[in-house]
Amino acid sequence: QVQLVESGGGLVQPGGSLRLSCAASRSIGSASAMGWYRQAPGKQREWVAQITIGGRTDYSDSMKGRCTISRDNAKNTVYLQMNNLGPEDTAVYYCRVRYSEDVYWGQGTQVTVSS
Repeated sequence: QVQLVESGGGLVQPGGSLRLSCAASRSIGSASAMGWYRQAPGKQREWVAQITIGGRTDYSDSMKGRCTISRDNAKNTVYLQMNNLGPEDTAVYYCRVRYSEDVYWGQGTQVTVSS
């Protein structure tokens, strides 16, 4: 079993930035992919960004150009830097890690964008 703990969420004004972190209880060096998802109230969970074991990154159309995903294998942590946030980015953000056939989720961190 792998524990994932997200942090870095909070209240930010429109146009602001946040950096989310996801710390894993197991080495992420062998994780085939790590990603971020989000779920807004009343909506389905949606994919935001992914980084593979080879370092390839992909982003959803809604976040492309406004966020950067990165991983620090030495710290077993994946990050999501988000910039120019708007009210539509308000959601619970979840970390997801895949090890071969096993997938793990964190419990989420709330991001609220409001003035």
